[in-house]
Amino acid sequence: MIQENDAAQGLQREIRASLAAVTGGIAPDDYVNAWWDWYLRLAAEPQQQASLTKSAADAAFDMWNFSVRAATGQSLQPAPDDKRFSGTAWNQWPYNVYAHAYTNWSGWWQQAVSSVPSVAPKNAALMEFMGKQMIEAASPANHLSTNPELVELTRAESGQNLVRGFQNWLQDAQHAISPDAAAAKPAKFALGRELGVTPGMVVLRNDLIELIQYSPQSGSVYAEPILITPAWIMKYYILDLSPVNSLVRYLVEQGHTVFMISWKNPTKTDRNLGMDDYLKSGVLDALAAVTAIVPKRKVHAVGYCIGGTLLTIAAAALAQRGDHRLASLSLLAAQTDFSEPGELSLFISPSQLAMLEAVMHKAGVLSSDQMASSFALLRSRDLLWTPAVNTYVKGKRDEPNDMMAWNADGTRMPWRMHTEYLQKLYLENELARGEFSASNRRIDLKSLRLPLFVVGTETDHVAPWKSVYKFRGLTRSSDYTFLLTSGGHNAGIISGPVHPKRRHRVLTWSDATSSLTPDAWQQKALLKAGSWWPTWAGWLAQHSKGKRVAPPSTGNAAKGYPPQQAAPGTYVLQK
Repeated sequence: MIQENDAAQGLQREIRASLAAVTGGIAPDDYVNAWWDWYLRLAAEPQQQASLTKSAADAAFDMWNFSVRAATGQSLQPAPDDKRFSGTAWNQWPYNVYAHAYTNWSGWWQQAVSSVPSVAPKNAALMEFMGKQMIEAASPANHLSTNPELVELTRAESGQNLVRGFQNWLQDAQHAISPDAAAAKPAKFALGRELGVTPGMVVLRNDLIELIQYSPQSGSVYAEPILITPAWIMKYYILDLSPVNSLVRYLVEQGHTVFMISWKNPTKTDRNLGMDDYLKSGVLDALAAVTAIVPKRKVHAVGYCIGGTLLTIAAAALAQRGDHRLASLSLLAAQTDFSEPGELSLFISPSQLAMLEAVMHKAGVLSSDQMASSFALLRSRDLLWTPAVNTYVKGKRDEPNDMMAWNADGTRMPWRMHTEYLQKLYLENELARGEFSASNRRIDLKSLRLPLFVVGTETDHVAPWKSVYKFRGLTRSSDYTFLLTSGGHNAGIISGPVHPKRRHRVLTWSDATSSLTPDAWQQKALLKAGSWWPTWAGWLAQHSKGKRVAPPSTGNAAKGYPPQQAAPGTYVLQK
């Protein structure tokens, strides 16, 4: 019977993996169910049908009237509120007709998918998402024949832009077939040359991580070191980009001894690594090394994105067993309550996870390309259509910068770990509900009573700030600070110490239980201009005990942590 069940499960996985190859990894039944829910609800609402019919008739009449006026040669602005059609070339026939028709149609469709009562919230979100993809794809700004600016560019360059665009397409196709093909061309931003250049040494290497200890930049340092746990969905040097916006360099210059985890880029042989492995061989092994190199000192722990989620689990597990090696916990854009995960919830459902699990089980890992595709769909105009038009029609590649170089340097995730993470945390929200177990022990976040500093970003679509904010209600810390900075998931965190366009709000609680709603917090929190980094640096300084001391030695060979290799190490270079 067990063999029959295994065979049936294997067949189901094979079918799902084959289907994913056709659908791009999207579970079609979620979208079919959403469409039927919307259609049947609409069919049962004659009043709503009448409203949509009237809106369609009004749009058709408006379109006819606009077309007649445009055909006489009048210069008519087609869509005042859409920046894509703001150029004067769009005011001329027939392009203003194309743009105006598109605007009317997209407005009607958005009304149709969002105004039907009683549709399940998840289905309504999926319908809106599907509508958004169709609307963005149909925009006349994306197509040569319907975009006057592209037509004029092609005329002015005698088609050379299209020649360059085709060459760009060939290069990208070659890179997709053979990723190593691009390595022969020197990059403008290269790891170890322009990126990730803060001096340091690898002092620990195991099967999952390298631990980097950064060299001091001052004659004396704070006694307590800092251990940073970045997300394994990204390479660590997001926190050590160019020298001007390197969080690591900034902390070292402020007088902190900084350690950073660099995760291995897993392959199919690592398929069975799970959350417990990332906890044990990742955070806990790193913490053991830090406390051996800087003995008799507590550690300021810092976690970014899902690295912060893992670090929170580790901190709670340590607190539950009476281990007090942590001096404080700082979380940067990290969720612990996944009941409102934001736009990523579109890709989180039992069907979607079953399909993703089948794909990962077959390959052993989830590739970086598959993750990037999902994020691109959430911002299809900015991340998909605009770059495609620029690259393949205008024949112009975007000027690279440090963030773009890092973003193109993707990572993979093991089948078991990512399945556990999505199933237990995202789908079932076990951590916030007190049901998540690590190493066969239930994790209780209320055991966290150490000083906490939590950062959210205003326009984060990966870890929405109101979701990050919920951590306050899950702990019992009487020293709790929440900071909200402008910017998104990455740019908001990597703001540099000085940023003229950034602002942030901050509020500290000095008791263990009081709280505010997110909106009430936003009204009460003190608004400050500039980057949030100095505010956090001040908080770290206040929570560092005693006088500054001489910098510790690099590594501790006597305890098994000899300096092995200069930063950035080897794991971060794995493709």
